[in-house]
Order: sequence, then structure tokens, then C-alpha cells
Amino acid sequence: MKFTKEDLIDLKHTQILTQNSKMRKTSKENNIRLYNFGITAYKSHSTGKITCPFADSCVKLCYANKGSYIWTNTKKAYEKRYLLSKDTDLFKTKMIEAITRRKATHIRIHDSGDFYNFEYIKNWFEIMLEFPKVKFYAYTKSKKLFDLVSGKPSNFVLIYSLGSKFDNLVDVNKDRHSKIFYSMEEMFKQGYIDASSDDLLAINTNNNKIGLLIH
Repeated sequence: MKFTKEDLIDLKHTQILTQNSKMRKTSKENNIRLYNFGITAYKSHSTGKITCPFADSCVKLCYANKGSYIWTNTKKAYEKRYLLSKDTDLFKTKMIEAITRRKATHIRIHDSGDFYNFEYIKNWFEIMLEFPKVKFYAYTKSKKLFDLVSGKPSNFVLIYSLGSKFDNLVDVNKDRHSKIFYSMEEMFKQGYIDASSDDLLAINTNNNKIGLLIH
């Protein structure tokens, strides 16, 4: 996919927060304002940089490489948000403006992509601290990075996704984590709650075992 000069430099007008059908449904059913920030899945189209540094078996199954995610305009939008995230000052400014304008109560970080380095995590922490009443949450395979950072804001919920290069770092008996299943029967048999339809169940503290049906 080729990018024009305008695609790569005009980041100030990039739409930064979005909602998919699941998030709209979750917002309506729970009377909240849930939005998402997503970046390119696995690898940047313009720079070749990896955006999901610890992805393993999930790469072949990733829903962000299917359906509407692979439409040209959609791919460009996610890529522009990734490029925006590399510009620390502009990224933080636009995110703070967007959260304020949308009056968001919940922000999901990454329906596509992941936390790719320490600076990016730090930028998100600073944004979260600006909105102590907003609940931020993310599925991530970057536990190796988060194990080395301190100061995680209290309004941030992390869910470690199995299928990474370092699943051995996840204590499935203690850590909040998610697992992909091919059937509801197997999901419930293993003691996981179903968060496939209601995204808010991902941050329900009653159960650390989050189940998701494969798309």
C-alpha cells in the first residue's frame, strides 16, 4: 500500500478515536461512552517497523488482518494513527483533545496493534493521568515490557493476551489474561467468562480469565 506525501505528513487531522459495532453495542447497553484507539496490526506499511513486537501464533489468526480492517481506507487510517503515535507531543495533544471532545468514559487501547516500546507506554501513562475518572484498558502481549515499567495508573486495566512469544511470563492463576476459543463449551469448561459480545466484561474484576470466541 502506497502513501502520498499528504498521507504521511498531515497527521493533525487524523481521526484518533473510533467505535466499532461491538463498542457501540457495549456503550448503549452499559450507558457509557466507549471509544477505541488502534494502530496498524503487526507491521507498519510505511516504515516496516513491527507494531506487535511479541506476537507469535496470533499473527495468523489476527482479526485485524481480516474483513473491514484490510480495506484500503481503513488500513490507511490505522497506519496514520501509528505514525501519529510516534510523534510524542502531537500524539498526546490530539489524544487529550479527542477524549475531552468525545466526553469518553472508557478508552480501549488497541483493537489493532500493541504497545511497541517503553516511550509509547510512558506517553499513554501521561495521558491516563490527565483523566483520572476515565477507565482505560488494553489487551496486550507486551507483558515483557510492562514487567519493566513502574507507575501504572490506577485507572488502567491490563489484560495479557495469550499467544505471545512469552506466554510463560503470564501466571494464568493470578494474572488477568485472555484466551481465544473455538467454542463456548470449551471456554466455560476452562472457567473463562465470555467477553466476545460485551467489551466491558474485559475489565470485570470478578474473573481474571477472559474468554473470546475466534472471529
